[in-house]
Amino acid sequence: MKLKTFLVFLYLCISTVLFLSFKAEVIVWISFFINFLLITSITYFHLNLEQTFSPFLTSFIVFFYLFCIVAPIIQISSFEFVEPLFPNKYPYRTWDVLFTNGLIFLFCATFFISYLLFKKRTNYKVQKTTIKQTVYQAPLVIITLFIICIVLVTLNFNDIIEDITHSIYTKEIESVSSLLIKTKVLFLIPLGAVVYIISYLRKSNRITDNIIICFCILIFIILMLLFFKNPLTEKRNALGPIYITLIYMLFPKLINDNAKFFLFMFLSLVIVFPIMSTFTHIDAGLAEVMNEPSLLIDSFFRFGGVSAAFSSLHYDAFANIMATLNYVSVHGLSLGYQFLGTLLFFIPRAIWPSKPTSTGELVGNHLIDDFGFTYNNLSNSMVSEGYINFGILGVILFAILLSYFINIFIKWMKSDSYSKEIIAFYFAVHLIFFLRGDLTNGFTYFIGPLIAVYFIPKFIEQLFKKSL
Repeated sequence: MKLKTFLVFLYLCISTVLFLSFKAEVIVWISFFINFLLITSITYFHLNLEQTFSPFLTSFIVFFYLFCIVAPIIQISSFEFVEPLFPNKYPYRTWDVLFTNGLIFLFCATFFISYLLFKKRTNYKVQKTTIKQTVYQAPLVIITLFIICIVLVTLNFNDIIEDITHSIYTKEIESVSSLLIKTKVLFLIPLGAVVYIISYLRKSNRITDNIIICFCILIFIILMLLFFKNPLTEKRNALGPIYITLIYMLFPKLINDNAKFFLFMFLSLVIVFPIMSTFTHIDAGLAEVMNEPSLLIDSFFRFGGVSAAFSSLHYDAFANIMATLNYVSVHGLSLGYQFLGTLLFFIPRAIWPSKPTSTGELVGNHLIDDFGFTYNNLSNSMVSEGYINFGILGVILFAILLSYFINIFIKWMKSDSYSKEIIAFYFAVHLIFFLRGDLTNGFTYFIGPLIAVYFIPKFIEQLFKKSL
């Protein structure tokens, strides 16, 4: 109860200061306040009325509150109205802001109504599986995963060390598809091994030689995972889900209810992630930082720091929705073509020459051509992904689809399959990146961990099941 009281106090204090200091036209102020009331209503339900642990709704609330209320209000309040521009160089226009807020309200309201309806119709009773393991099957799977991890470290040791000691942006020799398979699938096999080992240890009632060996292997594999995935070799959108999932597995009581997880995610995005950008976006390697520590401080301020983060491109979701609206007004709706590119992301462009460009890049190029922007690797939220495909109907459709799949993952959270529970939790954290978009990257970056954490261990397990 005390934690919920603190959360409400923190939420209301930040919101009160935010709206009292909001310098904008009255109609713009009201449009943001209406969306704030909707998000606050969802938050109240989540923290006080929802009985089940739903990290998905936490991520949804935190994203829309920070990216679509806090960030744009801070950005607009900083305008001097000589030539007001958002971080993506899109100009401030009253109608665009109002229409964007209308779409955000429609998306959030549709999602929440759908979320409640799907939850009401779903039976969340845990279905006990009847799969039987032989005495040696699980240890053999663990040893196999351990060997695979050792091989991966051995084969990629020099490359990882080079990435750590030099800037991670200086090396772009590999093709995009090869790099994705390696970094988003193979380098996450250690996470799948960690999940499998912890699942095995949880089922053990007594300490045996196998348990001791598996525990030692677990420590080594966690170190391998941190070797592959650390702030000097990976960006925040990948590190967040991995590290928070590790916390959930190793110290579940820290974040295993709605209030705890809400506070954790809220503080992470406000404080921890801006600080992490100092490491994940620095253009210098470890050796250079060791020789000149001031590079770390320079990077911290160059990429926004904590106080200025909300005015940076890290929080560009609202501005990019407006840019997408402008793109559609010029080029028209894609009528599902962009969405098709997301679903068929695995088809190489060499086979499909007319494969659509990801929406973030598409809108980024539009900003470069029409507004003098200089960067096309932009995010693009679920709201604008729905709109660019099917207009207002697309916003409604994407909100319903999102609530449907989240409902499936809630069932996975309650499954007696530990790997399903963990991959569902992983998606809950990844949902922040997924909602920010663009959709192609958000979808692709989840499929890789799904394969590495869930399907590869299951495949190895099935091989041993047939041979034993």
